[in-house]
Amino acid sequence: MMAATPEDHRHEGIYFNLLEAVVTEEHGGNTWDTMLEAAGLSGAYTSLGNYPDDDLLKLVAAASAVLGMPADAVLRWVGREALPREAERFPSFSSGHASAQSFILTLNEVIHPEVRKLYPGADVPDFEFHRPSEETLVVTYRSRRKLCELAEGMIDGSAGYYAQVVTIEQPLCMNRGDDRCELVCTFSHASG
Repeated sequence: MMAATPEDHRHEGIYFNLLEAVVTEEHGGNTWDTMLEAAGLSGAYTSLGNYPDDDLLKLVAAASAVLGMPADAVLRWVGREALPREAERFPSFSSGHASAQSFILTLNEVIHPEVRKLYPGADVPDFEFHRPSEETLVVTYRSRRKLCELAEGMIDGSAGYYAQVVTIEQPLCMNRGDDRCELVCTFSHASG
């Protein structure tokens, strides 16, 4: 379940743009407008802007109500659908990888520094990785925003992008009181 964050924290506009793109492409502009109205927001979000975390939480809650999905499912859906869009928009992030695991392992060293170049001041989550086997990747996630559902969706989206299937278990979660989220990801190749 998505945790509330203090209103003085801010989200980069990219999150808002991703939410808008996914909702608009899948459900149309009227649905996005309905969500904005339900959230009491104007919707003038630019990718380089910085907006209150509270606005994102309001939009996710509005999406949950309008689309009839739990808030955590909305975040997973946006993460899953965002990855292919971001790979198309920024091909240098995803090129040169043969698998989702290879791509995910570049988050801290390659992708997040590039995100910070594109969006100065971006507050990206911290990831740690452990590979107990070729098929398994344990992703430790820490972020004051506690949006592990979005991270789960992006992992799922990356698996799909690289023609893989992933099963994710989460034995630890900050939204359940743990000091970190632990995502145990088991990858396999997509069949036929």
